[in-house]
Amino acid sequence: MKIRNPAVAGTFYSSDARKLRESVAGYVRAALEALPAEEKDAQAPLPKAIIAPHAGYIYSGPVAGSAYARIVNARGLVTRVVLAGPVHRVPVRALAASSMDGFATPLGVVSVDRVAVDRIGKLPQVEINDLAHAAEHSLEVHLPFLQYVLGPQEPPEGKPAFTLVPLAVGDAEAEATAEVFEALWGGPETLFVISTDLSHFHTYDTARALDAAATRAIEALRPEDIAPRQACGAAPVAGLLVAARKHGLRVKTLDLRNSGDTAGSRDSVVGYGAWALY
Repeated sequence: MKIRNPAVAGTFYSSDARKLRESVAGYVRAALEALPAEEKDAQAPLPKAIIAPHAGYIYSGPVAGSAYARIVNARGLVTRVVLAGPVHRVPVRALAASSMDGFATPLGVVSVDRVAVDRIGKLPQVEINDLAHAAEHSLEVHLPFLQYVLGPQEPPEGKPAFTLVPLAVGDAEAEATAEVFEALWGGPETLFVISTDLSHFHTYDTARALDAAATRAIEALRPEDIAPRQACGAAPVAGLLVAARKHGLRVKTLDLRNSGDTAGSRDSVVGYGAWALY
């Protein structure tokens, strides 16, 4: 098997499996405790998609926890995750899939849905580009959350709790990304996770204003109103919002903070948000 090994374990999150599981559990539990009663109900509807940040856990972990708290009841129901995030290190023409059979974290290996990857690989906007994934953190930091919430990758019966379709999104038009998402849409077994941070390195008040504007655009399903300076994952978010309009999804804002709220100075902050689409 070809395995993509973790690139940011020990920097963005703990490389120790016990400490990593404890930190993820803490973020999710804290978000669960803050949920209104109706959302704690096991019969509460599950989102089709979540949008969550991808910074180091000390900064964005609490906000990511707000998104993953909404899918704690998805274990056994969601069996495939389409995980799409922006590229930070390697230029990508449109969307980069992976030839790997699995993506590893200290919590284990997440199996890649090779059938789905091969199917979307026939679309002209999708390329196989392992270099784009090798050092990319925007997808990796979500995997421990998914492993914790959706279940172990090697349960007793030997079948993985869920499989992964990893997509690194570069210079892609919203409609082209939406076409790929549409090919993977599936039913309730398929969850979309879109990875993005918001504004970068502004003062606290400026960041709050920029992030509020991005939130209004996401809530209104208007990707054309989100500039790259407002969200590093503007491209995958745009593709999701186009698909969401087609499927009549509604957006709920779950959390909106920045690094000045979670850890660090307020002189220069990075914004984080969490949304669920139902």
